[in-house]
Amino acid sequence: MKKGTSMKKEQLEYAAARYGTPLYIFNMDILKKQAERLKQALGEETGLCYAMKANPFLTKEMAEYVDRIEVCSMGEFEICRRMEIPPEKLFISGVLKKKEDIYHILDTFGEKCRYTVESVKQLHYFLEWSDAHMKVLRLYPRLTNGSQFGMDEETVRSVISIANMSPYLEIEGIHYFSGTQKRRTRQFQQELEMLDRLLQKMREEWKVQIRHLEYGPGTAVPYFRGKEARTYTDEGLAELREAIRSMQWKGNVTIEMGRAFAAECGYYLTEIKDVKKNGDINYCIVDGGNHQLNYDGQIKGMYQPEVQLIPGDQRGPRKLWTVCGALCTMNDVLCSNVELSDVRTGRVLVFERTGAYSSMEGMALFLSHALPAVVSYGREQGWNVLRQNKPTYLWNMPEKTVEYTEK
Repeated sequence: MKKGTSMKKEQLEYAAARYGTPLYIFNMDILKKQAERLKQALGEETGLCYAMKANPFLTKEMAEYVDRIEVCSMGEFEICRRMEIPPEKLFISGVLKKKEDIYHILDTFGEKCRYTVESVKQLHYFLEWSDAHMKVLRLYPRLTNGSQFGMDEETVRSVISIANMSPYLEIEGIHYFSGTQKRRTRQFQQELEMLDRLLQKMREEWKVQIRHLEYGPGTAVPYFRGKEARTYTDEGLAELREAIRSMQWKGNVTIEMGRAFAAECGYYLTEIKDVKKNGDINYCIVDGGNHQLNYDGQIKGMYQPEVQLIPGDQRGPRKLWTVCGALCTMNDVLCSNVELSDVRTGRVLVFERTGAYSSMEGMALFLSHALPAVVSYGREQGWNVLRQNKPTYLWNMPEKTVEYTEK
């Protein structure tokens, strides 16, 4: 994290005291600086799209900083609708689009949004609705990377041919995403070279003019100590920008990212409730757990995240500690062999760079622990509660007990 962009200890201590733990904090000033950094590094000519699945709590702010918001579910769509995100910014994506869901979105916002096409079946839904309502829809067939997402080249060609027969379907662009946490810029360059060849082939052989490319490069975020990623640096992003500029196909490019925008603005706070030593291992038990802290789904104690202790400074001899949560499973290890000093009950561990996915992708309902509160902070807006601490046990029991007596 760059100097001057992290939260002050006093702010973290205030949040822990006021809102309790476990707790998520999202710093909106850091979010804005990161969005500005990415925009500057990629250049004004490159559009930006925020994949809101990384952190839906940030959607309203991100809508001010980027050109598009990627929506991958009906829940995400409802969040955008209730937050009054301009429909022109919505990029409706997702591997599964049921007919009733597509029709609901179309009936709500119609031609104002842009839509990916993941299959021939999805194309038929758009074709039927547009014919019935005589409105032009802007579509983005999704090219597969060999996974379940999108379609292969021949199917994309077929989809484009069918769409071109309709006066109401416009193939505005192509969507491509091939994975995440890419650390080498050469991977970006190879993918863009492949896409460049395909887009030229579409123009010269298919006689199809594609004006836009929506590309998700899968930029890595350096969550852990000693795990830096060139693709996340200004230099790596500049290489991505140059790879885009080097394409023979000339059109508009939008870069789609989630964790790269959101990760640095997030903090996860969890209080130490117990300390002990089993054999040669020092354990501290916290009131959170790895059901609430997930760095790309792979922490499991294997790596060392950026972590600090509050209140006060870390003074005195440092020891190696294994941090475990409140779950009744040996897998609940937040980190292992992390050097800390003055570890005692009542102090709070602050895990940094938790703004992306961490608060969404854990086993939230396991053991019926409560969902942590979520708050945000910004110099101008101050502190805001985005979600209160919420019990989950109600979702882990029958809603109504019905007695049945056999006659």
